[in-house]
Amino acid sequence: MPYLVAADLPREPAGSRFRALLQRGSILKMPGAHNGMAALQAKAAGFDALYLSGGAMSASMGLPDLGVITIEDVAFFIRQVARASGLPVLVDGDTGYGEALNVMHMVRAFEDAGAAAVHLEDQLLPKKCGHLNDKKLADAGDMAAKVAAAAKARRHLYLIARTDAAASEGLDGAVARAKLYIDAGADAIFPEALTDAEMFRAFAERMPGVPLLANMTEFGKTPFFTAAEFEAMGYAMVIWPVSSLRVANKAQEKLYVAIARDGGAHAVVDQMQTRAELYETIGLHDYEALDASIVQTVVPTGNARGG
Repeated sequence: MPYLVAADLPREPAGSRFRALLQRGSILKMPGAHNGMAALQAKAAGFDALYLSGGAMSASMGLPDLGVITIEDVAFFIRQVARASGLPVLVDGDTGYGEALNVMHMVRAFEDAGAAAVHLEDQLLPKKCGHLNDKKLADAGDMAAKVAAAAKARRHLYLIARTDAAASEGLDGAVARAKLYIDAGADAIFPEALTDAEMFRAFAERMPGVPLLANMTEFGKTPFFTAAEFEAMGYAMVIWPVSSLRVANKAQEKLYVAIARDGGAHAVVDQMQTRAELYETIGLHDYEALDASIVQTVVPTGNARGG
């Protein structure tokens, strides 16, 4: 239903709804949704929460994931994904866009935009994708101060601390940092770029009682595991951060090649979402029905798939 109708909107704060999902006991599965349309499609597929990746946001703007985008850039994405789907959204907060006061500003801005949860990482700028080499880590105490600042600023936002320490400091270093971040006020821990099942299980065994987030990104250091496998290893949440963007980008690339080659898109019409499917996904007729003066659109059926 349209987000314009107050009765259709969630009553509980987004962070509270996120916590309730975690309390169900089964692993919380969060696919990446890089825009409002992706959010609607993920919701239609049955997901209860979504993830908003810094890498996906940056790439959709034609930029690398090096900490270039701003708090306001991210808030734009949060508003459209949270508003379109009505689902709790976990947002990539990168390094917090500065020091403690900047982190507090980020938390307030993300909550105001509709975020349910955020993760904050312990890299230094210019940060990198967690599955790349030569990441530079912040001092653990400085990161703990950022976590404490975020915890102080939030009203309902669920706070996840990410550590990239496994690659350079090993499992011992990653666990030590994670415990420090929990003591500083984090609700959960995101150990990034673990490389095998043994490492995932060992980390979970050394963080008893702490909710953990697993990252199932493609083309990275983590082998493919299913949500059920992560759950068996002790993880409460799993994300597929950039999958939707990768698929969409590949499809667009094929479209542009076809238009350049054939002088039109006729050869790939059967790969397109139809006009009727688009209107159904975005709820066009529900919006029209809000205003009795708008005549319901009649979908043309003159060509093969609706144009």
